[in-house]
Amino acid sequence: MTPIRLTESFYHRDCLEVAPDLVGKLLLRKLPDGTILQERIAETEAYRGQEDLACHASKGRTPRTELLYRESGVIYVYHCYGMHWLMNVITGEPEQPQGVLIRAGAVHNGPAKLTKYLQVDKHFNGDSFITCPELWIAEDGYCPELRTDVRVGIDYAGEYWKSRPWRWIDNTNA
Repeated sequence: MTPIRLTESFYHRDCLEVAPDLVGKLLLRKLPDGTILQERIAETEAYRGQEDLACHASKGRTPRTELLYRESGVIYVYHCYGMHWLMNVITGEPEQPQGVLIRAGAVHNGPAKLTKYLQVDKHFNGDSFITCPELWIAEDGYCPELRTDVRVGIDYAGEYWKSRPWRWIDNTNA
């Protein structure tokens, strides 16, 4: 099956529906020289609103979190630990901040390794997976076997939020 770009309706759902459905999709990046890089999404994490103490929106609306309040499909890229770019997609309804972290690819097993491979940085922040000609997510019919786990690296959010099983992993070849 030829990969088909995901449309707005795919992202216009709750992050707890979008996150598992993103696992197995293709993340594609067109470089300035025309080369297309692709990686199958192997792991995602959901971050759900101001009440979720692991979500950036839990601190309220700020210049950094403004994108979380926008329309679904928006690309949210942020700098982590002052050295790594991490990539998310905004989901759900405008003004109800939530999104999905693309945590790993099939080959690049971490969110920073994945953005480094795809050459994704702050320049994509605020663009849209729906319309961006250089970065998009597509469906090619692959249906992985999924397993869930707790989210990673969010001890600061407290036991309740860090123990939510809001991480989805392609378990097909585990």
